[in-house]
Amino acid sequence: MSGAAFPEDRVGFGDIPPAINACLQDAVAAYADTDAAEKLLWAAQSAAPEQRAVYFALYKFYFYKYRLDDAERVALMALEISARQGGFSAVWETLTPLSTQWGKTDTPQHFFLFSLKALAFIRLRLGNIQGCHAILNKLRELDPIDQVGSSVILDLANRFTV
Repeated sequence: MSGAAFPEDRVGFGDIPPAINACLQDAVAAYADTDAAEKLLWAAQSAAPEQRAVYFALYKFYFYKYRLDDAERVALMALEISARQGGFSAVWETLTPLSTQWGKTDTPQHFFLFSLKALAFIRLRLGNIQGCHAILNKLRELDPIDQVGSSVILDLANRFTV
């Protein structure tokens, strides 16, 4: 399969229902046909609106298609879903290290942090350097050991502010 976004024949989306996984795999296979892939991704979201992997696939798809406003919109949706599932606020600016247990992997909290990192990168690509840095500062507070790798985005962002 060709395409920079999905170089493998199959992409792992974690432990999700087989029908949703099949829909996501079909979207990966259709990546070159933007309209078809997008329809498949939104069909997966419609069928399983609580599956975090679907939002991950959507914001990555839009990011790689350079549809950054759409990627930002979906990343914000991912924050909402994971916050609701984790029982904490989706308003990232108000969160603290005591808002929830941030250190566990494979949880809504971890996905929230990962999606917040994605949002920082999207904002960086949109040219919103200040917004990117605000998110990265919050990530350093919530994830001081850098489990989600936000320091990589910080290194990129710092190149634009030097």
